[in-house]
Amino acid sequence: MAVLSPVAPLARRLLDLLLPPRCGRCGVDVPADATLCLDCWRAVTFIGAPFCEVCGIPFEIRPFGRALCGACLASPPVFDRARSAVVYDDATRSLILAFKHGDRLTLAPLFAAWMGRAGAGLLEEADLIVPVPLHRWRLLSRRYNQAAVLAHALGRQFGVNVVDSLLLRTRQTPSQGRKSAAQRAQNVRGAFALRNNCDGAAEVIEGRRIVLVDDVFTTGATVSACTSVLRRSGARTVDVLTLARVT
Repeated sequence: MAVLSPVAPLARRLLDLLLPPRCGRCGVDVPADATLCLDCWRAVTFIGAPFCEVCGIPFEIRPFGRALCGACLASPPVFDRARSAVVYDDATRSLILAFKHGDRLTLAPLFAAWMGRAGAGLLEEADLIVPVPLHRWRLLSRRYNQAAVLAHALGRQFGVNVVDSLLLRTRQTPSQGRKSAAQRAQNVRGAFALRNNCDGAAEVIEGRRIVLVDDVFTTGATVSACTSVLRRSGARTVDVLTLARVT
């Protein structure tokens, strides 16, 4: 039986004295790393039932019959299901932008825990987790892909293989910000493909149940473009799991 060294807890307490854990949003002292203070926690809107069974957008009141939103009834998305952990709003925007652009990777375990609760039904059925890729120039400037960081945290949490070399962003698309739904779809059309140097990519995908991971679901244009590539390559199902959802 392994004996735990008393040095590790002592070092942890010493580090907490020198660099006390702080709220990931407002910076006040908190009891543990990678968490929020009570006030900031209350400000976050977590997405729970009722929501659309397909795209996951929350409903104020549960509809009669099958819970489908008007958009999914009118034009079913190419993915099977989408789920998001929180609403993208004033309370979460600064947190997500700090993680995405500000090197706040210490937030990844917190975000993955939120996503794990929201997407447990998807992840428990998944064969693979695939993150939405960044273009190589954006990856070079940012130094990490926030979707891949979340995907690997979820993979460890649920014991699902993560393959972050399957998809390639073939061109550097302009920012999706301030674009309409139609403009977003056009912006990413043809922007994703299977990575040429990923040996046996088609065999990896064929017949598999895949969870596609990204940080924010806005109109679904990016995840839909990625889903289409995976579908054409033989994926059995493609579900989408994001940290936040614009509502």
